Parts: sequence; structure tokens; C-alpha cells
Amino acid sequence: MGGPTASPGPAGRPAPTGSIDSTDPDDRIEIRDLRVTGVHGVLPEERERAQPFAVDLDAWLDAAPAAASDALADTVDYGDVVLQVAAVVAGRSFQLLEALASELARVVLDADRRVAAVAVTVRKLRPPLPADVGSVGVRVVRRRPVRAFLGLGSNLGDRRALLAQAVATLREAGDVVAVSPVYETEPVGGPDGQGPYLNLVVELATTDPPRRLLERCRQLERAARRVRTVRFGPRTLDADVLLVGDAVVDQPDLQVPHPRLWERRFVVAPLADLAPDLVDAAALDAAGGQVARLGML
Repeated sequence: MGGPTASPGPAGRPAPTGSIDSTDPDDRIEIRDLRVTGVHGVLPEERERAQPFAVDLDAWLDAAPAAASDALADTVDYGDVVLQVAAVVAGRSFQLLEALASELARVVLDADRRVAAVAVTVRKLRPPLPADVGSVGVRVVRRRPVRAFLGLGSNLGDRRALLAQAVATLREAGDVVAVSPVYETEPVGGPDGQGPYLNLVVELATTDPPRRLLERCRQLERAARRVRTVRFGPRTLDADVLLVGDAVVDQPDLQVPHPRLWERRFVVAPLADLAPDLVDAAALDAAGGQVARLGML
């Protein structure tokens, strides 16, 4: 983007055993071997009579409020979750276990916003197969979309066209919420003689974890034929993961929030356009560098 932003990030935390991603909450509610009869399947005999199913479910959430208060109101009632899951399995009819498991995950996420992610396994017991099989099953993982921000910058080639192509590629995923105006700024750090940067910020509502967002950024840079030769040198495209919900990541190649995010005006100014709730006047004033707002792409 407008120059180097690398510096040690905040302390991370190890991934919990069984976590679906290192940025998901450590705490979870577990439901095991919930037995319900339902009519699900493709074969004619599966459509004619109810069969037994077993459901395992993990719901990731922050259990600290309930641990402190010892009050049911401060957590997700697993009794309610059991009833909701059982009602879906016994009620609607699905041909595929994938569709049933996905619907169960959707119901759990929609029921309580404190659930950050859910993993659902649905097993059909004693399936009608020409083999001695105890069960067959499908496991799906779904996350609640979070608000994320990516920073894009360019100071080589047709800067505006390169930014426009990167934004267009991001839009293909269907999770782009908004794109900031374009800002021009002089390079910060790196070798002398670089041309000015064009920068913008893209807001997403995404289920992608930070690691997947980093890979999307790298794909954008590869598509722009970025060549990494001189550290903090000129580039056709620089794509950075800035913020991903409340996630905190501290890994050698990925730090979230982006290190020194609040020190660079070429990031803070377009971020303020999209998220004034995250950037107050003091934060904007504290950010270093001069920028010129050029309008939308």
C-alpha cells in the first residue's frame, strides 16, 4: 500500500483442541448423539418411512459471561438447541444429508447471535445399503459472517485499473459490502524514487477466516503480476488483511489487526469513510502521512 506497515503484532493464542479455526472462540457447547427419526434420503424406501438419525453438534461461543454470572440468560441454552435441531430433523424432508446438516447449522446460527460458528454431523443409522454399515454421515461447518476490511494499494503501472480489477475480483465472491474512495499518498519508507500510491479499503461481510482472506489477497497480487524484489519497494498491487471482526492473529506471515494500522493515514482515512464507528477523529488525526482524496473508482 502506501509503504511498509510491518511490526510485531499483538500476542496471539494457541488454537484450542477441536477448534475449526484458530480465530474461533475457545469455548463451545457440545451435543452428542441426539437421536431423532425423520424422512430423509433419495431412495424410494427412504422417502416412504421414517428412519433413525443421530446428530452431533458443536457451537462455538464466548462462555466467559455465563461463567462469571452463573446465569442461563448469559449463555446459549443447549436444551433449546436440542429442541430446534430435533424439530428440523423430524419435520422437513431432505434428499441429501448435506442439505439437512446445512439447514441445522443455519437454524442454530440464526437462533442466537452469540454463536460464532457451528459444526454439525448428521448420521443415518443402519442405512439401506447392500453392506453391513452401522451409519453414514456428513459433517458441515458454518461460520457467522463477520465484518472484515482489506486494504489495496498500487504505485506501478495503471494504478487505477489495477485497483479496479482487484475490486472486481473481490466482488465475484459476493461478500463485498462497500468500497472506499481512492486516496493518493506519497510512499512511506522503502527505496527512494518511488511514485505515489493510490489506496482504498474494501469492506466485506464474510465467513472466510483470516487465513483464507490472506490467500485471497495473495491471489489478487499474483493476478496483478506483483514481483517481490526490493523490500517495501514499488508494486503493481499490495493487498492486506486489515481487520476481521474481533479476530486476533499473531503468526509469522499473518497479523490481525494489521500491525501499525492506526499509524498510516492512507489506511485510516479510507477506513473512516467505510466505518466511522471504528475510526474517531482522534485516530484520524494521530495517523501519519498526507493523503489526497480523489473520489470513487
